[in-house]
Amino acid sequence: MNIEFLGSIAAVFTTLSFVPQAIKVVQERNTEAISLGMYLMFTLGVCLWLVYGLLLESWPLIAANSVTLLLAGTILSLKMKHTFNRPPSLESD
Repeated sequence: MNIEFLGSIAAVFTTLSFVPQAIKVVQERNTEAISLGMYLMFTLGVCLWLVYGLLLESWPLIAANSVTLLLAGTILSLKMKHTFNRPPSLESD
């Protein structure tokens, strides 16, 4: 089996695993159960993997991490929007 083919198949599965979460977050506009810290670190990691892929000129890494960055970045941006644009609490002190 070709190593690039194996990498491509792995990239397809790991990248597509983000599609259901991204669709759900965009449709429901609910990110309450998602960890901001995890998505910040994950998105940074994907950015670094993309740079690594570009430096190696590895198309499976470039393609997979470009798509994953788009999906994870969408989720992260909505999470940040919902986290930092919350209305003040209605609870009284």
